[in-house]
Amino acid sequence: MVANILSIAGSDPSGGAGVQADLKTIGACGGYGMAALTALTAQNTQGVQGVSLVEPAFVAHQIRAVFEDVRVDAVKIGMIATASIAHAVAETLGDLRAANVVLDPVMVATSGDRLLSDDAVAAVRDRLAPLARVITPNTDEAGVLLGEPRPTDRAGMADAGRRLLALGVEAVLLKGGHLTDDAASPDVLVTAQGVTWLDAPRAPGRVVHGGGCSFASALATGLGKGLSPEEAAVEAKAFITAAIEGADLLTVGSGSRPLDHFTAHRM
Repeated sequence: MVANILSIAGSDPSGGAGVQADLKTIGACGGYGMAALTALTAQNTQGVQGVSLVEPAFVAHQIRAVFEDVRVDAVKIGMIATASIAHAVAETLGDLRAANVVLDPVMVATSGDRLLSDDAVAAVRDRLAPLARVITPNTDEAGVLLGEPRPTDRAGMADAGRRLLALGVEAVLLKGGHLTDDAASPDVLVTAQGVTWLDAPRAPGRVVHGGGCSFASALATGLGKGLSPEEAAVEAKAFITAAIEGADLLTVGSGSRPLDHFTAHRM
């Protein structure tokens, strides 16, 4: 049976991030992708030029319409943008008893553009995180969620992951791509049972666009297929590593490179 995965996120018209990247990822990982939009953006590989928000009630309407007709095996939450949208999503998913929720607390784009308003941070932390089975912050986002400077080494990442479990989640997948002094690209999965490191060679000089969106969507697809968080994280790491390596095949834009989500299918 093919797993049905719902992405709740913003749109990227250039196709590298947001729901466009989520749908590519879900399909490449063997799932059936669906999307509820929280925002429209005007952006390309060089950055975000404008954002138009979807009304919170209509975000909720999209989600309910999907659940009323389709079995939803997992949910990935990406760009939320405002506290009111966060509250609407949290109330709706809570009412629907959504399972296998993966929260990617999108706060800052790869380009450095701020994507989450200040008043939304508390809503994401206090309303959305408790609904999630797994959260997937990077080190910057972990610092914001904890209200402290970001972790800067592996020991700090593991410690931050343990403390983020207090948000009520089963697992924290903390992404370490911002640890530029580490020869590898380290991510760590932290659960109550322990710590699992997921390493891959760092790609020198490669700045990729949409990596966080795609990683979370791959993880959600794994959970939707019935994998444990540990199994889903290992599969998602392998997928994202191959997609980053395959980005060299693409000639899209002049800024941060999008991933090649279908690199395995081109071989």
